[in-house]
Amino acid sequence: MKPVSNETVLKQLNWRYATKKFDTSRRISDDDWSTLEQSLVLTPSSFGLQPWRFIVITDQETKSQLKAMSWGQHQVTDGSHVVVFAIRKNLSESDIDKYVARTAEVRGATVEALAGFRKMMVGALHGGKMDLNHWAALQAYIALGQFMATAAMMGIDTCPMEGIDPAKYDALLGLPEQGYATSVACVAGYRADDDKYAALPKVRFKTDDVVVRIGK
Repeated sequence: MKPVSNETVLKQLNWRYATKKFDTSRRISDDDWSTLEQSLVLTPSSFGLQPWRFIVITDQETKSQLKAMSWGQHQVTDGSHVVVFAIRKNLSESDIDKYVARTAEVRGATVEALAGFRKMMVGALHGGKMDLNHWAALQAYIALGQFMATAAMMGIDTCPMEGIDPAKYDALLGLPEQGYATSVACVAGYRADDDKYAALPKVRFKTDDVVVRIGK
């Protein structure tokens, strides 16, 4: 038996939309937020390196400051939680070592036994001309997608936000000193009853226009 039916998945993905107006009186419960946080932690990433940090903001004063750095978009202050998706800048070999050590810890292995794995990652990320910060930003968007999809399954609304000033976000949150930089943000909460956009039909190209099937 499937954990979640096909019908439920599609129903919730159709229900989801980029919420324009949040209900300021509603807050996400601690239990539900814990699940959403774990959806971020469990996000897959290239090599499993997780080149990110997720800054969760519920403090209203901080959200008010972020609103001014977000083209005045009121979702930032009206939603329950704001998540800033920050990338690890200029991922170094020491960051790879940290991940190797964590892998050894979780899987009961030794760092020495993972030397080949480490060498492969170092070669892939530092052996060519890869733009590590661009790569990390792409990873952050995987986390954003997982976060939004999980929220939809839970009946929680989200609004992804690229209309922000990343440098000002960084300064406010002290990210440069920590070696991180803002990539994108997302607000989570519950839609207001009078958000006219909630009832609009979802506009997508037809399946055959965007999905190409090769094989049976």
